[in-house]
Amino acid sequence: MPSFGKASGVPEMKSRPLLLGHRGASKYAAENSIAAFDLALKHGCDGFEFDVRYTRDVRCIVCHDAVYRRQRIASRTFAELNLPDVEQVIQKYGARAFLDIELKVPGDAGPILRSLAEAQSRNYIISSFLPEVVRSVADLENNCPLGLICENPAQLRSWPALPVRAVMVHWQLAERNLVDEIRSAGKQVFVWTVNKRKEAERLASLGVAGIISDDTKLLGETFKDR
Repeated sequence: MPSFGKASGVPEMKSRPLLLGHRGASKYAAENSIAAFDLALKHGCDGFEFDVRYTRDVRCIVCHDAVYRRQRIASRTFAELNLPDVEQVIQKYGARAFLDIELKVPGDAGPILRSLAEAQSRNYIISSFLPEVVRSVADLENNCPLGLICENPAQLRSWPALPVRAVMVHWQLAERNLVDEIRSAGKQVFVWTVNKRKEAERLASLGVAGIISDDTKLLGETFKDR
């Protein structure tokens, strides 16, 4: 896997895009779990995307939904939830995998940035659907590689005004004109969630920087010889 120079952003891929598991290998294991992350790498992915929320005691935990087993994440402490925290994931994978860290809600990203620095992680991006979250992370660390996630045209209007290095677009939006527009502005394009071989190959031909998939086995097999 190619690596960043310090604070250089997402690496340019010459032979193929970055291959990332969506919440790990979520087709084959529980999403956002250590097992799913391990399996994504075993299937040949360069890394994985995972979701972050904040507990009542301001711990950063790995979970997609606001409610986990009938417990509202924001109302519970870390000790009350049997979930991995972001620091654990960074320590375990930060030196050997590309991490797409999606912040689901506003909050203090300082512990995440400190964990990345302590682990000397160089292959990562912090992403969010929320422009205010992107700006808040940039305020904490202006060299942090950031991405705006978009699933509709209205959300796409925000990226030119944001301090992002990548735009993470839903696969149905990823047509040549849009990819070319974003790339011509010096940004990179990540596409989610791509679960068909032909679509992955089409996107690679457009020059996207990363492809995110639930089907990590298919993704690894598609680009195995590239």
